[in-house]
Amino acid sequence: MREDLQRRCDTIEEGYEFMLAYAAQGLPGDAGSQSGGQLREFLTRMAAALTGIGDAFGALIEGESLEPGPRYRAYGAVFDRDARDSLAAIELVLAQPSISSQLVDNLNASIHLRALLTDLFLIDELLKSQPAATGAP
Repeated sequence: MREDLQRRCDTIEEGYEFMLAYAAQGLPGDAGSQSGGQLREFLTRMAAALTGIGDAFGALIEGESLEPGPRYRAYGAVFDRDARDSLAAIELVLAQPSISSQLVDNLNASIHLRALLTDLFLIDELLKSQPAATGAP
């Protein structure tokens, strides 16, 4: 379960890093550029990683009996909400016929995406402090 969550987190973080670079290019759209095609790939992978990530975290909490359970579950609800909000924003951008650097810059600045990234960093540190349960995947 930890490995699945870690892969998802890595995918989201890599996508965000690519988005920062894309935003800095000042492109009017994604058509006709190599980075434009890559942008859609990164956004699609991010969307896939976000789909069900709250459930994956919940399964990890329960599967490893992380304590204090009520605190982890309460934060899991926040994380799930932030993930769903970020997914909605990413899917909206992906639905556009043309994705400019400015549009990606605005997505990067979205409070939803920033909250999600902060959640990922916090969860990563929390899990480092809690050893994986014996026999946990």
